[in-house]
Amino acid sequence: MSRQRIVITGIGGLCALGTNVPAIWEAMREGRSAIGPITTIPLDNLKGGIGAEIKELPAHGIDRKQVATMDRFSLLATIAAGEAIRSAGLEIDGAQEHRTGAVIGTGIYGAATADEAYYQVFAEKRNRVGIFTVPKIMPGAAAGQVSMAYSLRGPVFGVTSACASSNHAFSTAADQLRLGRADVMLAGGTDASLVFGVLKSWESLRALARDTCRPFSADRDGLVIGEGAGVAVLETYEHAKARGAPILAELAGAGMSGDANDIVAPTVEGPASAMRLCLADAGLAPEDIDYVNAHGTGTKANDQIETQAIRRVFGAHADKLSVSSTKSMHAHCMGASGALEMMACLLAIREGVIPPTANYREKDPDCDLDVTPNVARERKVRAAISNGFAFGGTNAVVAFKAV
Repeated sequence: MSRQRIVITGIGGLCALGTNVPAIWEAMREGRSAIGPITTIPLDNLKGGIGAEIKELPAHGIDRKQVATMDRFSLLATIAAGEAIRSAGLEIDGAQEHRTGAVIGTGIYGAATADEAYYQVFAEKRNRVGIFTVPKIMPGAAAGQVSMAYSLRGPVFGVTSACASSNHAFSTAADQLRLGRADVMLAGGTDASLVFGVLKSWESLRALARDTCRPFSADRDGLVIGEGAGVAVLETYEHAKARGAPILAELAGAGMSGDANDIVAPTVEGPASAMRLCLADAGLAPEDIDYVNAHGTGTKANDQIETQAIRRVFGAHADKLSVSSTKSMHAHCMGASGALEMMACLLAIREGVIPPTANYREKDPDCDLDVTPNVARERKVRAAISNGFAFGGTNAVVAFKAV
């Protein structure tokens, strides 16, 4: 018996590129980087001062009492989920509430709330912190807040696997649909990591870029931290057709693997395995893929190793692929990155445009793929994959194809 097809009927998101999907896609098409000086937090005792921040949140209509119980990462997810629901033309009421769920990934947690609590205790010598500190901080809070805002009473939970969190969320949500536990699942990722404690910790890893993110460029020198959220509405093909929903693309498959090697250093074998498993799960041959949205962090090691992994999986077809890293524009939004990159894949399929790798300056012989430098390219995209490779050696790749 053939398994159920999973389709995407709505998407929503916000990041430094824009506070809705059309604005984000316009910036991606234009190759416009949103990386710049951080202005929303004090930079005292921080060596670097660049990031990709959302300067102003959009009007969202979420109840202010609920907002008072949220850290910023949960608020971003809830705003993105609202756009996705509207995009899908989804009405959630009555029995449908119990057949609709959410899986939201995050790579960090409620970092702003944690920082605030530590400051209150250690700097201001307070005896108490805010009453909602724990529910704001917990990694699963975003999924819970999304469910409360939109009355989702089906499977609701968070996943956390650093930079691979969104792709794990997509895969897990698809499983809930195929297992019959829900008819509709909201899935994606969120993070709001532009806070002192997180930035100081990344500074210690010596992985941050000095001026901007330049994936695959020979003069790249590190990643840049951003913030954002992205959410997709997933349904079985039959359910979407029955309600006359707009079908944006098919979530064709997913592949997951573990490096089992090092907590921070990547391998070629782990990412290559995840890509192979994804293609097999999707029933796609390497030659069926036209676009790879690379993990592409802009560090020396990641980009070189990802290039090797892509060549190992795709062989001669690697030279025919269009590859790009949109982190060059929205920066590394941790657990939200995969969700933002999902949008790039879907809209590349729908509009026949490959978003570029911005800030590219010099060819690197160790990164010898067609990385779509600086300028978007028109190309028919039948199918695309999005790579997510995380600290801890946790790898997740998802495949999308036209319907």
